[in-house]
Amino acid sequence: MAGKKHAASGATWLCYYYVMDTATKLLIGIIAVGHIYFLWLEMFAWTSRGPKAFPKLNESFFKITKVLAANQGLYNGFLAAGLIWSLLIKNVAWSQNVATFFLICVVIAGIYGAITVERKILFAQTIPALIAVTLLII
Repeated sequence: MAGKKHAASGATWLCYYYVMDTATKLLIGIIAVGHIYFLWLEMFAWTSRGPKAFPKLNESFFKITKVLAANQGLYNGFLAAGLIWSLLIKNVAWSQNVATFFLICVVIAGIYGAITVERKILFAQTIPALIAVTLLII
């Protein structure tokens, strides 16, 4: 009887592991896609779509900051690339380490952006990355 109980709890744990692993990878993928969007917006659509994305900023701001925004977009591309890379690594420990590093970079960038640009960045960028880091840890 004890063997059956142990086998059932082992199967439950395995199911839990796969669900959490899938949820974590899905969230990391969503965060990476978000940073690909940021790359596109800041590098290629800053003057056309930027004013719609950040309506509180003066429209003339977007023309004079186009080069700065493109540089920022490039960094968002690096974050996306790192997160995608973490999903492609077969070694679980190495994958988690890479994902954790890039997610912490996203958290730091999100906090800075929330302080210096707009508070909603905290909810769109920082909190999802913190949730993903938490899922990696548990």
